[in-house]
Amino acid sequence: MPKLVFLATDLALYLQLAVIAFYIWHASRTPTLRQTWQHVLHDAAAMSAGVVLLLFVLIAVLDSVHFRPLLPPVPGAAADAGSAYSTRTLSVLDVLLAGPREAREKTYSVPLGTHQFSKESILVDGKSIRDFPRLKFGGGHLKDAYNDRAGDITFKSIWGLLTGAVVALLAWFLLAFLRVRGTPGGTLASLRAVWNQDTVVPWRAILLMVSVVFLFAGWVGALWPYYHVLGTDQTGNDVLYQALKSIRTAVVIGSLATIATLPLAIVFGILAGYYKGKVDDAIQYLYTVLSSIPSVLLISAFVLMIQVFIDKNPQLFETGLERADIRLFLLAAILGVTGWAGLARLLRAETLKLGELDYVQAARAFGVSDAGIMRRHILPNLTHIVVIVSVLDFSGLVLYEAVLSYVGVGVDPSTNSFGTMINGARNEMSRDPVVWWNLLAAFAFMVSLVLSMTLFASAVREAFDPRARAFRVKRNRPAAAAKNQNGLAASTATGNQNA
Repeated sequence: MPKLVFLATDLALYLQLAVIAFYIWHASRTPTLRQTWQHVLHDAAAMSAGVVLLLFVLIAVLDSVHFRPLLPPVPGAAADAGSAYSTRTLSVLDVLLAGPREAREKTYSVPLGTHQFSKESILVDGKSIRDFPRLKFGGGHLKDAYNDRAGDITFKSIWGLLTGAVVALLAWFLLAFLRVRGTPGGTLASLRAVWNQDTVVPWRAILLMVSVVFLFAGWVGALWPYYHVLGTDQTGNDVLYQALKSIRTAVVIGSLATIATLPLAIVFGILAGYYKGKVDDAIQYLYTVLSSIPSVLLISAFVLMIQVFIDKNPQLFETGLERADIRLFLLAAILGVTGWAGLARLLRAETLKLGELDYVQAARAFGVSDAGIMRRHILPNLTHIVVIVSVLDFSGLVLYEAVLSYVGVGVDPSTNSFGTMINGARNEMSRDPVVWWNLLAAFAFMVSLVLSMTLFASAVREAFDPRARAFRVKRNRPAAAAKNQNGLAASTATGNQNA
């Protein structure tokens, strides 16, 4: 049986999932929170983005279950010699993608290519010539790569798209079947209602996004066992595999750094706004000084100090993965510790306003302690700001990791991340011909994650901020009034013609 390995970021991610599950349970039992989140569930763009976010989180979770494989017994060893485990730590995602992980080429190859990107001296009929060598895995099943490649890719693409379409169609009918239970009408009537958007939840937008995901997964699943779908990098590793492995780094950085920001921002923001005076002045001076220091320089200093500590204490880590993981964990903590000033300013301003309201003054008059007032009256009324800023900051932190890795002070070089992929593509873009697929893969996956999180955050902001929701209703009201006026004019015209 393999030996389970619990990395620091793994435990942090499990804890976050547990907290999110508890919050979902709490929100479902609280009428006000349930009504607020229903606004998010009714937003078509947010729910479509939620499908993409769930996919990214699922990949991150699969990549966060680590273990060390059990080595085969040594011939001639005693039966009670004990089990020996590999020094290499794998994840469930590594096992599922064992084929692409082991399909290493010598160097660059283009997406869906069958030959190496650069020429080499090879022997043909005893003569040394300069040509593009065949790849070891990409298109290795083809006898004639030049003539059979196009037809083989076309056939496998059609087969993969058809498979994805069938699975997507089954998802549509499954939802229609589940909706029809306990309600009048058949499955087709339920499917028609979903397509016509006659449902409270925007199921059509969700299923359309699910269909796109299944189509893409079917296409990739049909081609990936035989080709490098997004090519290979300089060391011959599959680029699509590296992009999928980078998702976990982005999710860990965004979530852990956000969580590390909250305690300092909430405590200092509430204390500054509630006590005012010297406490407010001291806290304002603290986050003003922190904000005046260039963040890249401050984070670089902390990262270099951490790296020196890791290099001087190698005995604390059994494997290289644990060493790289602790750097990732501490980088997320540093981003959180150095990035709390903006949220603290917002919470301070809101606390100044809440402290002057009647129910807070009444609590003071009845002798409620300052800690009780901040816990019962101030903090609950700041929850919407914390939720909004936390969701919005996630996207910024993912992009910040890419910037730090690009300048060389981000995650460990052995850790897959979008920043390291972009940093590696810096020299590739100056080649002739250009190696573009490494940068494109990192860019596409990072934009998909950040864009989906931004769309979801926009819906959360409108749901938790009554002013934003009121502005949206006010903005949509003229369009609805114009539509009603057009309908009224059309009805009048029809009545005149009949007369």
